[in-house]
Amino acid sequence: MIKRNNPKPRLADSVEYAGLVYLSGQVPTDLSGDITSQTQEVLAKIDALLAASHSHKTRILSAQVWIKDMKRDFAAFNTVWESWMPAEYSPARAAVEANMAREQVLVEIMVIAAQN
Repeated sequence: MIKRNNPKPRLADSVEYAGLVYLSGQVPTDLSGDITSQTQEVLAKIDALLAASHSHKTRILSAQVWIKDMKRDFAAFNTVWESWMPAEYSPARAAVEANMAREQVLVEIMVIAAQN
């Protein structure tokens, strides 16, 4: 059975299927901050969405990261990521520079995780 959590016209917050949870790309709500504060907010959103789907950051299998300005922000992003994700649970991950849907968005993260 496929479970769509909080579906909207363009996307659902997450989709659960076959013991996996697929999160839509998460962006910050507060767009006034720098890459550090935006990343912290996005990771907190991911924590909450995973918990609502009976999962946890240590169950993340794959992460896709989009950063507006890699040269300026990649090191700071990684500092926040590494303080959030225990190394022994690091997922497969890709990070690329990308134009964002809104000018002030500096980071977007999408993950796939196993459910508990």
